[in-house]
Amino acid sequence: MTKKPESNVSIKVASSPDRHTFQREGYLKRCEEKGEEPNQAYLEMWDKVKQQDAEWHQQQHVNDLEYDLRSTDWIVAKARASESYAQNIYAALCNMQWQKIDVWPVLKDELWSCSWRSAGGIVADLRGEGDYIDWYCSGMADKDDTGFVPEGAVTDEIREDFQRLGWQPVPYDE
Repeated sequence: MTKKPESNVSIKVASSPDRHTFQREGYLKRCEEKGEEPNQAYLEMWDKVKQQDAEWHQQQHVNDLEYDLRSTDWIVAKARASESYAQNIYAALCNMQWQKIDVWPVLKDELWSCSWRSAGGIVADLRGEGDYIDWYCSGMADKDDTGFVPEGAVTDEIREDFQRLGWQPVPYDE
């Protein structure tokens, strides 16, 4: 089991400076190409998303696999050292539910899951570069000899590492 930090202890959480920029930058480019002024409300929405992400770092997180991954130094180091390991995290987060291996989450059947887009963003944060789009659908690519796996696959290494963090996979019912 992982030890919960005291609430007054600041933990470094891995982040990508490019997170939440893909859609905003694409929109600005399209406006420029068309010679149109960008909609300020749309730009403000993406500024708000980045602000909410910054605030997320300051919150207390319980039963949150994303936080556990992004705040665990050895997971961050492995994701930054190996593109295939990072992709395997992405694949394991897609089409899979995860459960904290602890009495209450198991008894209450509390599960954690995320969208493919969120999974891509988590991996971008772990690697400290890019945005969700750099990982989105990466399990579908024809990447022989890269170690990439399809979305929903949980490799033995990822299963062992997540279990070390106190999480177990719970496949969706057919």
